[in-house]
Amino acid sequence: MTRIAPVHLEYFGSIEKIADAKAEIFSALDGGVAIINRDDGFYERLAAAAAPTASHVFGFGETEGAHARLLSYEPAGEGALVEAEILERRLRFRIGAPGKHIAMNALAALLVGVVFDVDLEEAAAAFSEFTPPSGRGQREKIATPEGAFTLIDESYNANPTSMRAALQLLGGAATGPGGRRIAVLGDMLELGPQAAELHAELAPDLIDANVDLLFTSGPLMSRLSYAAPDSMRAAHRATPLELEEAVLAAVRAGDVVMVKGSNGSRMARIVSALKSAFAPEKAS
Repeated sequence: MTRIAPVHLEYFGSIEKIADAKAEIFSALDGGVAIINRDDGFYERLAAAAAPTASHVFGFGETEGAHARLLSYEPAGEGALVEAEILERRLRFRIGAPGKHIAMNALAALLVGVVFDVDLEEAAAAFSEFTPPSGRGQREKIATPEGAFTLIDESYNANPTSMRAALQLLGGAATGPGGRRIAVLGDMLELGPQAAELHAELAPDLIDANVDLLFTSGPLMSRLSYAAPDSMRAAHRATPLELEEAVLAAVRAGDVVMVKGSNGSRMARIVSALKSAFAPEKAS
């Protein structure tokens, strides 16, 4: 279980109820192992829920005492170098995609390997071949007549936590000569009465990520557009279809363009438009 986040608040009403709903999965463990994010504010609540049915409860994260603990994380090209301690065993390995959240998921996977007596060195080495699937951080170089830009496809899903993680990823991405960091964002759905506020609260994350241009789509993302600095605000449109032209006209060689939104926001349309408008190079 990787994270308790404000997702589907429209249906659950509170983040505490989300935690309790996720904890229901532990009822079927029947002596199995629960693997929980030790950094999560709901760790103790989740661990207590797992205790009656789990033979072991393992935690992963950066928190001291985690069974799988992240000791260091360093972006390296199109991937990252990770140092971790898994049940007092020190490992150093490379992951084929950047993002500390991906490194955290790798720690959880290594704990699964411990449960099934997998060789941890081999398992860690396999992460060097990891590439994100379409819509979940997949990167691609897209050629233009003047040179290539980088497209980061995060269009499959979005909530405040994953949006912040994706913006950190964008902030750490290297641009080419004269390139800019461009965020193309669609509505985060199913957030309930707090939805507009949760969108506006992302403005500091845009600044921290050194976003140069912000394109937004949808009624909720209009709140973030208003909250963002004037110098960053490029265009807001009601739908991705209406936003396509502005994005295509702005992109140039050296840029890093991240597209993200809930699946229902249809931001994958802009990903397709960018790929169709230019000739894709080999995926990075």
